[in-house]
Amino acid sequence: MAVGINVGPSSTVAFSLLYIGLCRILGLIASFRRTEPDRDIEIMALRHQGPDSRTSAARAGAVLPSRSGDPRRVQPVAASSPLAVLPGHPRHAAAMAPGSGQAQVATMAQATRSWPAAENDELVALIVRLGRENRRWGCVRIQGELRKLGIRVSASSIRRVLRQHGLGPAPRRGPTWADFLRTQAHTVLATDFFTVDTVSLKQLYVLFVIELSTREVHILGITDHPNGAFVTQVARNLVGDLVDRGRSIKFLVRDRDTKFTAAFDEVFRSEGIRVIKTPVRSPRANAFAERWVRTVRPECLDWILILSHRHLERVLRDYVGHYNGQRPHRGIDLQVPVPGNRTVGTPPSRVRCHDVLGGLIHEYHPVAA
Repeated sequence: MAVGINVGPSSTVAFSLLYIGLCRILGLIASFRRTEPDRDIEIMALRHQGPDSRTSAARAGAVLPSRSGDPRRVQPVAASSPLAVLPGHPRHAAAMAPGSGQAQVATMAQATRSWPAAENDELVALIVRLGRENRRWGCVRIQGELRKLGIRVSASSIRRVLRQHGLGPAPRRGPTWADFLRTQAHTVLATDFFTVDTVSLKQLYVLFVIELSTREVHILGITDHPNGAFVTQVARNLVGDLVDRGRSIKFLVRDRDTKFTAAFDEVFRSEGIRVIKTPVRSPRANAFAERWVRTVRPECLDWILILSHRHLERVLRDYVGHYNGQRPHRGIDLQVPVPGNRTVGTPPSRVRCHDVLGGLIHEYHPVAA
């Protein structure tokens, strides 16, 4: 008598689940044994299968490459995908034979993996140049400009290069403070105070102004009591000097020192000059004036004992004359603020040295033949 085994629907479902679970476990184990080149091969193979295979792979749990154009933005595909040929499979060696389709895919994957190293320095320099010279451009705008030049680069690559050079991925919506000062330099003055201690422990206050376009410095006054009357009077003297010289000034940059009174600002407003106050505790906003203080101290004041108010006036007069007429400046292409009537010609045969401040500073002048 034959005995039949009745397999019900519940048993069929149980065997199916057991089979699927076993396949998943085996696939997971195999995925740990795969190397990076093998995963890249499977990715490139899936990309060449067409839309149907992408849909089926997605249903199987695969994470497919992004369509953004960046070949590096890909992730490994799940090992359960029926499209993958795993290492160790009998078909793997045949598929990787020279000239086969999968061997070509492997070559493409290798090229994809080495793509960041293939970026040449000229392209990176060009991207950085476009980003720095055009702060309002975004990554896509730079991408379009490069495409005009016959260079195809993805927007994500441009964004990465800009971030590496501290330019940021987003465009600026307006000029920076440095850009504003640079473009308006011929109409901007900067002013500030600095202190000098005498040998008698008396503290003197020096008020100066610097022209941003030429770096020419003017000492407005020296006092031991910088009150409102003092700053107002030197402001009137400065405005009168600007009128006599025919200078058209639109902006005066100063910090929020309480020594600058409302009467001081009103003198400039009456002449159509706008007073710009720097933010609180932001010395870089008045960088030109701060930089001159940093120059006059180590080059002059740190080497001389100041005896009195009159002595300080004489020392600063000599140094400012040297600074304006003889000292080259990097900010103006190694020129001097007030070049005078000197002309650049053939190198002189003889050079004469002139001492300033008792030999503390040396000036060199050509000697006529």
